[in-house]
Amino acid sequence: MSISRGRFFILKLITLGMLCAIGVKLFSLQIIEGKSYKDIADNRITTSITEKAPRGAIYDRYGVPLITNKVGYSIVMQRAGMDSAELNSVFEKTTALIERNGCEYYDTLPISYPPYEYTFEDENGDDSAEDEKNAWFDENPYKNKGIESDMSAEAVMQKLKEIYKLDNSYNENQSRRVIGARFEAELRGFSSVTPYTLAENVNVEIVTRIKESKDEYKGVSITNSYVRNFDKPGVATQLLGRIGRINAEEYAEKKNEGYGMNDMIGKQGIELWGESYLRGTDGSLGSLKNVSGDSSAIENVEPIPGNYLVLTIDSELQEHTEKSLENAVNSISASGMKNKGADCDAGAAVCIDVKTGDLLACASYPSYDMSRFDEDYSKLIKDERKPMWNRAVSGTYSPGSTFKPLSAIAALQSNNVTVDEIIVDEGVYRYYPDYQPACWIWNGYHTTHGPVNVSQALENSCNYFFYEVGRRMGIDTLGEYAAKFGLGQKTGVELYEETAGHMASPEYKKQVVETITDSSWFDGDTLQAAIGQSYSLFTPIQLANYTATIANGGTRHKVNLVKSIRSSVDGSIVKEFTPQTIEQINVGDKILNAVKEGMRKVTDEGSASNIFQGYSIAVGGKTGTAQIGSGSDNALFIAYAPFDNPQIAVAVVLEHGSAGTNAAYVARDIFDKYFEKEIAGIQAQQTQEAQETQPNTEG
Repeated sequence: MSISRGRFFILKLITLGMLCAIGVKLFSLQIIEGKSYKDIADNRITTSITEKAPRGAIYDRYGVPLITNKVGYSIVMQRAGMDSAELNSVFEKTTALIERNGCEYYDTLPISYPPYEYTFEDENGDDSAEDEKNAWFDENPYKNKGIESDMSAEAVMQKLKEIYKLDNSYNENQSRRVIGARFEAELRGFSSVTPYTLAENVNVEIVTRIKESKDEYKGVSITNSYVRNFDKPGVATQLLGRIGRINAEEYAEKKNEGYGMNDMIGKQGIELWGESYLRGTDGSLGSLKNVSGDSSAIENVEPIPGNYLVLTIDSELQEHTEKSLENAVNSISASGMKNKGADCDAGAAVCIDVKTGDLLACASYPSYDMSRFDEDYSKLIKDERKPMWNRAVSGTYSPGSTFKPLSAIAALQSNNVTVDEIIVDEGVYRYYPDYQPACWIWNGYHTTHGPVNVSQALENSCNYFFYEVGRRMGIDTLGEYAAKFGLGQKTGVELYEETAGHMASPEYKKQVVETITDSSWFDGDTLQAAIGQSYSLFTPIQLANYTATIANGGTRHKVNLVKSIRSSVDGSIVKEFTPQTIEQINVGDKILNAVKEGMRKVTDEGSASNIFQGYSIAVGGKTGTAQIGSGSDNALFIAYAPFDNPQIAVAVVLEHGSAGTNAAYVARDIFDKYFEKEIAGIQAQQTQEAQETQPNTEG
């Protein structure tokens, strides 16, 4: 019995000790440290709104602004403890206010206003929107809540009404507006700790209304933001590219780099390539809110603007080139006949500094005005001419006779012909019994070019000559030299949209021809490749750089679009891009002179002589007319100037342009602009000399 009492006494002591310890701890927490813990508890709700950093500006080579920023207002939504009914009300009022004032808010829900229909668009150019629809349903955040790909648009809307708890007080248009805004917010991770940017660049009327009626727009904040300003609207659009709201795939890739679900990111062009340089470091505007709703500001973090880019392009030359390209397409289509240019509707033109590889102008037509991208998007995506596609770097074209200077160099360098050798054009090339192509002049006029050397063959674009030298050297040698000059290879220009194209070869033919018999490489394929037909497909920027390589004597440069990257804070150089040699081709002087002489004859006496007759500056060039599957032939022209001291090289492609001479007019326009001072000086001197030689008739 005494033992039990002893144990009970010990248990009471332990219990009493524990109670004392708890009491001491509570005293410490509530009395000694009570104030500090109360402060922490009172201030446990922290709200932070990102203050966006200005994106770096973009300038041309002379410091002319192409894209800058303007300050705008953004509408930021915060959940602020609201239930679905309150959120619906605030979203409806805010989106209605935005619409009434002629502004836009983010809404990518692919369902129209009633009557509800899907609005998926063919964004990848495969003539179907089915893959876009399937992708949307796969990425749908509510696919586990009853939204399936076999549902009608009406059924999806009804399901979303249930999910967002929209009652019958909203009409169908209001319901669509609320659902569109809330669905977008959901995609962007909207939550009690993650605000959502509903709209950007709204007008001051909206801002004033929201600030005057805070109770009506609970959880709605106004922040300053920076909006891209296009200083030369419509100029260099495909080069400059665009920015847009980050998507799920981009966010997954970039979230560890500090990107948020509401961030803007480069989507195309130099805006995409330069994303890591142009993007600044965001700041923050924050507040601490206690349980009673009182708030106080915390220390703000100032944003750091992104670096700015200086491009190599001359904006005046760029604008001039774009206008010339547009005029040429419209003129040819207006005056052409069926299969003679009436279907000409697109093209590209590129101008490169032959000494540095700098891209001076790079035009693609049709184009568009990026400042109106949102308003015009539906029209742009449906335009069969694909104005958002940069033909200059992404379009691939059969080079036609513009390839013949390359064939000449390859044959001469490989000792399959000499500069003095004469080959007699007999009209029909009869070397092979089963394939006997004819020279163009035989097909057109039933005559021949007679005996020609390599320079004369280039001047006259003699197919017969190039059939013969093509047969002698074979496709492997032709392909080797095409690669040396960068044909069928990327130029390295700072645009992710650039494509490599292809040089005709047995391997490539097997990739594109399905039948086993026809996929074999025939002797005729080599002959056609030598005159720029067959399976060769090159981009306009490759053709321009290949021409520049001939002009400068064999130095193939990487093509530069970016001249330098500089700090927006102090202007210091972050990165500078200097001329970079990709390959030095040792072309013999005698060979090079013979080829250049042939190109000089093209503009002096050959196919382009009418365009350059009496021109103030000597030009070397080559026309090309490339046969395609249907419609008018494509028109091409490559050239460089001045002939004796080359400065720039140009390539022009006109889709369905009918004849290479049509493309030569665009090249001349480019030379007119680039050399306008020199031409004006030459013309003034010629006028003065003419006046001095006139006889004096005064008595």
